[in-house]
Amino acid sequence: MRPPRRTRDVLARLAPRTLRGRLSLVALTTAALLMLALTIAFNTVARHRLQREADDELRTRAAAVATTVDTRRGRVRVLETSGDRLLDTNAWIYAGGRLLERPPAGAGKLTHAAGALAARGQGGCATVHGPDTVRLCAEPVPGAGATVVTALDLAPYRSSAGTLLLGSFALDAVMLACTYALTRLAVGRALRPVRTMTDQATQWSAVGSEERFAGRGRPAELAALGASLDALLDRIRAVLRHERQLTGELSHELRTPLSRIVAELDWWRSRPRSEAETRACHEVVAEAAQSMRTICDTLLDQAREGVPTAPGTADVPAVLHRLSASADVPAAVRIVTRVGPEPLTAGLQPALLERIVSPLLANAVRYARTTVTLSARRTAGGVRVEVTDDGPGVPGAFTDQLFQPGRRADPGDGHVGAGLGLPLARRLARSAGGEVSHEPGHAPGARFVVTLPAG
Repeated sequence: MRPPRRTRDVLARLAPRTLRGRLSLVALTTAALLMLALTIAFNTVARHRLQREADDELRTRAAAVATTVDTRRGRVRVLETSGDRLLDTNAWIYAGGRLLERPPAGAGKLTHAAGALAARGQGGCATVHGPDTVRLCAEPVPGAGATVVTALDLAPYRSSAGTLLLGSFALDAVMLACTYALTRLAVGRALRPVRTMTDQATQWSAVGSEERFAGRGRPAELAALGASLDALLDRIRAVLRHERQLTGELSHELRTPLSRIVAELDWWRSRPRSEAETRACHEVVAEAAQSMRTICDTLLDQAREGVPTAPGTADVPAVLHRLSASADVPAAVRIVTRVGPEPLTAGLQPALLERIVSPLLANAVRYARTTVTLSARRTAGGVRVEVTDDGPGVPGAFTDQLFQPGRRADPGDGHVGAGLGLPLARRLARSAGGEVSHEPGHAPGARFVVTLPAG
């Protein structure tokens, strides 16, 4: 039967709010139940032990009284001895159901109980309750047909049992207090790393900080928790990088068609236009608007695309193999992809990684004589992708203008291009927290390096 709702509310308010308090309460309750069981068992055994000692004392006194019983000459009589008064205290002697000897003050309830015990004809003990609790024991006299009954006041024994019970309760109280204090101390020390991790979580930036929860010297459970929290932080940082990247791409890609719309409208309003000019202006505006819509749909579709890994992570070897397989390569040129067998992930979407590497690969294929090499490896700061060709290389005088939009080293070299591929690759890499650079010391040919955050 469930307790009433008001009772449950009261218990809920009284329950400790902290894990430390709850664990201490559980330990205290468990210790209290265990000590209660041990106290009951100990005091039960102690009472039985005291009663056995009382019975042994009564039998010893009965044996001493039996030595005064004379069975010679065919009848039973009690001999008078020097210690007769001491032996007669709380002792009854029966022969054939007849009372031969009794204590001076033995009349009454105790004499009646002693007679009933002696009438059994065999040894035994019984307890008589009254103003004083008295223990009686009957002991037959061998070969005499007589029975000696002795009595003993149990007050001293009961007092000892009560003292033991009070001492047990006092010891239980001390033990419970020590258990509660030691449990709170131990739990507090065990939870100290958790408080440290909590303080770290409130101080760290979700994106800017590279701190980690997992560390040496922590218990296995907390180390596993720290590793899980670190993985969660990596996922959050990847998601935030993805959101910043999407915002940056939308801003950059929409700026050009929006500028075209503004320019056309300014041109159209500058003076009266013919119907054909107006129609042409409308077509330009419509084309730019459609371009903006296409850009938004493409980028948002990429953002919503389901991938098997965490948002904002890419399998670098898989992307490089896919690019090398789909590249339009002349017959005299071959693409070599060099990646290790170990997993290698970068902190950006696969589609964005393709858009970064594709212009570099297209340039390398365009100028290579025989070989283009794609390689990737892990570095201390993330992932490094290299695109190398064996072509003429970049002229030294042009390296400062290499990533400027619309600039080409030799516009008349017979290759098509608008000089926008390298600037676009660098812009996209930077939006993902990476960089695209040219390695001027490489020879022969050219080498472009893409550095990206690890996923």
